[in-house]
Amino acid sequence: MHYAIENIAALTGARRYGSRSATIDWLLTDSRSLAFAETTLFFALRTKMGDGHRYIADLYRRGVRNFVVGTVPPDHERDYPEANFLLVVSPLKALQRLAERHREEFGLPVIGVTGSNGKTVVKEWLYQLLSPSLRVTRSPRSYNSQVGVPLSVCGLTEHSQVGIFEAGISKPDEMQALRAIIQPTIGVMTNIGPAHQENFATMEEKCHEKLCLFQDAEVVVCCADDPLTTECLARAGYKAQVLAWSEMDPKRPLFIPSIEKLETSTRISYIYNKEKERTFEIPFTDEASIRNCIHCLAVCLYLRLPADEIARRMEGLEPVAMRLEVVQGVRHCTVINDTYNSDVASLDIALDFMNRRPEVEGKQKTLILSDLLQTGLPTDELYRKVAQMVAGRGVQRLVGVGPEISAAHSLFNMEKCFFPSTEALLESGLVERLEGEMVLVKGARQFGFEQITAMLSQRVHETTLDVNLHAISENLDFYRSFLQPSTKITCMVKASAYGAGAVEIAKTLQDRGVDYLAVAVADEGVELRRAGITAGIMVMNPEMTAFHTLFEYDLEPEVYSFKLLEALIRAAEKEGIQSFPVHIKLDTGMHRLGFDPQTDIPVLIDRLTHQTAVVPRSVFSHFVGADSPSFDAFSAEQFERFDKASRSLQAAFPHKILRHICNSAGIERFPERHLDMVRLGLGLYGIDPIDNRRLHNATSLRTTLLQIREVPAGDSVGYSRRTVLERDSRIAALPIGYADGLNRHLGNRRGYCLVNGQKAPYVGNICMDVCMIDVTDIPCREGDSAEIFGDDLPVTVLSDLLDTIPYEILTSVSDRVKRIYFQE
Repeated sequence: MHYAIENIAALTGARRYGSRSATIDWLLTDSRSLAFAETTLFFALRTKMGDGHRYIADLYRRGVRNFVVGTVPPDHERDYPEANFLLVVSPLKALQRLAERHREEFGLPVIGVTGSNGKTVVKEWLYQLLSPSLRVTRSPRSYNSQVGVPLSVCGLTEHSQVGIFEAGISKPDEMQALRAIIQPTIGVMTNIGPAHQENFATMEEKCHEKLCLFQDAEVVVCCADDPLTTECLARAGYKAQVLAWSEMDPKRPLFIPSIEKLETSTRISYIYNKEKERTFEIPFTDEASIRNCIHCLAVCLYLRLPADEIARRMEGLEPVAMRLEVVQGVRHCTVINDTYNSDVASLDIALDFMNRRPEVEGKQKTLILSDLLQTGLPTDELYRKVAQMVAGRGVQRLVGVGPEISAAHSLFNMEKCFFPSTEALLESGLVERLEGEMVLVKGARQFGFEQITAMLSQRVHETTLDVNLHAISENLDFYRSFLQPSTKITCMVKASAYGAGAVEIAKTLQDRGVDYLAVAVADEGVELRRAGITAGIMVMNPEMTAFHTLFEYDLEPEVYSFKLLEALIRAAEKEGIQSFPVHIKLDTGMHRLGFDPQTDIPVLIDRLTHQTAVVPRSVFSHFVGADSPSFDAFSAEQFERFDKASRSLQAAFPHKILRHICNSAGIERFPERHLDMVRLGLGLYGIDPIDNRRLHNATSLRTTLLQIREVPAGDSVGYSRRTVLERDSRIAALPIGYADGLNRHLGNRRGYCLVNGQKAPYVGNICMDVCMIDVTDIPCREGDSAEIFGDDLPVTVLSDLLDTIPYEILTSVSDRVKRIYFQE
């Protein structure tokens, strides 16, 4: 969408506070999803889970200037001088009203999809079937709620030729608002099942509520063999044409005379409006997929897609990535993670999926199942049905979690155990004993089943890395002193924040208002999101196997090649993602990764402007030698290449694309090249990359003296007798070795640590878990502390001794070394 702020105020009936001119391209309801602050309008929604007004200050610090609020902040003119506040009675209703007015601007076919199951699959398959010949705007992921639907519909643009939006409801009187927003011309009812039944008196009541979506539609697609839907539709008295399909009644508009399941596909025959019989195949054999594809077939026929084209596209349908994931587990287990929903129908689908997995042969099938929520069925009836399903799918062991399934334990005739909570299951040690099994993890989201796969063992170690969070803040402020207030800053927290521990460092940086955090791989970003980090996260080395993770956790990838770009676009389209932010990397001289700024830019612009799955949020490059004046001429050449190419990319897009090339050294040495954003790395952790002068040291690696022994002259110390003592000596053993990150090349007196402020050289070869030091001339005793590097022994001393760089020393500290964080 593209609206002036004053037009949005008029459309929503808001009272405006603030007079700053603004154009809005992005609507935001979750602060964690912020990407384009300059043109974002944030709706401060109040829900049972929280109040969006609490995030206004944070978003303002991150660059957002436009807010729809139920309460204007006190002293807003003083605290938010550049902000526009649109005051409304309900930010949610304002969002819905804005979407409704936006929808009315488009006279195009709009498909509304509802039902208890299959909405997202039908929507995504319709996209796959229609998008080769039409520009389709659809709901991203499964945005089918009171918030998700308006956000989806606001994605309609002048380029849209058809819209596909799903609508979900969980209680009476919700669909009317969604109907007004979607205003479908074509309706699709997938099915009516028990999900959310607890809020409806009868199945008929829920069916009528869902059918409300189609009150003004031209045509409604449904299954005639489902009497509940057809009867409710007939009683509703809608004027819409009913395009009902049937496997039993040849008088229906779409008759399915035969469905033939093959080994890996299904052949379906159909007769539409009594024309000749036709056939197509889909690459699926399960009942849900067959039903969903017939719904899609009906829509394609109504839109007059040629039969041969339908057949060709049906054959190429791809599975829809939702949240059922298969991963290789520890101890030769295969884990199926399905926490997308928790009703009986989805359990049946997941059990069917597990039963069809090729790995199932020879592996015991174990189901870890939580209480099923929002089914509307009496508890006894529910779990009796569950027990039948589980037994019918050949599950050999059930692990039940929750009070309701535990109470129904007698219904399950198999190996079984039950726990009142996820915490009780984890504490039992059962998960750690699973070996060589296929494990389906199926739980309602509130049970937190992700802990099952994320369980970590407690590690005890007498070596610690002490991290000074105050020093991190001081170093950040030092580099900020070089910047203009409008210049954004990205802080590097990859490689576990250069060994310091990414989560705590990220929390500190987020509190200090940084704009972006940068990690190396998606898993590092997931760790931050799970720890509650809401700042923008840039992934510098995205792996093609991690696209789903990027989308799920709002992690913004670097894109450096056409191969990666194409794969990312395909993955985003498959999951229903639109306008996903990416960061374009240019190779201006490093010759490591990146697009060629001289030859690739025209092709890159063409590709980016002819798709809607991803959108460039920033464009950047790396200086090769910003830390040394000897490379200044080459740095100037690099900047010239980057400036020209990045300006060309910006000119192709109406939104702001951030440009950045300065690293820590560049921040100090090239203020004229700060552009829109800079990237702060090594300097943040107290090491100046220009001349190794000290900032505020942030990390100190310390250990203790385990044992001290007297060793006579002539004896050797350590493996291979590499150090032979020239005098009677006192040798101390430290509980740190190369497995902890202590470089073996420091042994045999090449390097030293500090004991009570004095140099203690390493003697003998450094072992995996232990090293030895000479403390003959140092007053000390067992239990005293030794500093490997830190405030008094800079990490640069070690890197110089080893002829390497500080990065290597910092990032080599093992995960088994305990991190201790403190604030001065």
